[in-house]
Amino acid sequence: MCCMSVGCRKGMVDQQHLKPLAEDNFFKDDRASRVPPAHTVARGQLNEDEQFFTGKIGGQLVATFPAPVTRAMLARGRERFDIYCAVCHDRSGSGNGMIVQRGFPRPPSLHEQRLRDAPVGHFFDVITNGYGVMYPYKARVSPQDRWAIIAYIRALQLSQHATPNDGDPAALKQLETAQK
Repeated sequence: MCCMSVGCRKGMVDQQHLKPLAEDNFFKDDRASRVPPAHTVARGQLNEDEQFFTGKIGGQLVATFPAPVTRAMLARGRERFDIYCAVCHDRSGSGNGMIVQRGFPRPPSLHEQRLRDAPVGHFFDVITNGYGVMYPYKARVSPQDRWAIIAYIRALQLSQHATPNDGDPAALKQLETAQK
């Protein structure tokens, strides 16, 4: 029993330690924490895919998605759009969201011709950095969710301004026969 009680002392309870970001004279610069070396990248923050993380390639806005648009991506985009975008742009993207009804300035309709013609990189840049009175959502919406929102915006735009040439030929034939 005596041998086992040797390890039960309080010597390890009262350890010397430095408080992070506190002033301490242990190092010459009186900092308790060390400054990370130049060009240090935090774990999980290595953003090598320029198109995916900036919506640009070589400083130019991209016109294509960095990944295939899937049904799951559109569903995620709709969910994120309803959370972050619909309050201003409303659920249809026309710009008559709840904040407009409360007196805030009206955002542009996502169905304006200039936005239908805009490359997808434009939307990524605006969501990331903000534009006009729109706040930047970089800290709130992950790059993956930004691309999902943009895919859903494109789907909304197509839903409002589709032509018969945009549809699936088999589906159009089915609609034609159903109308007779």
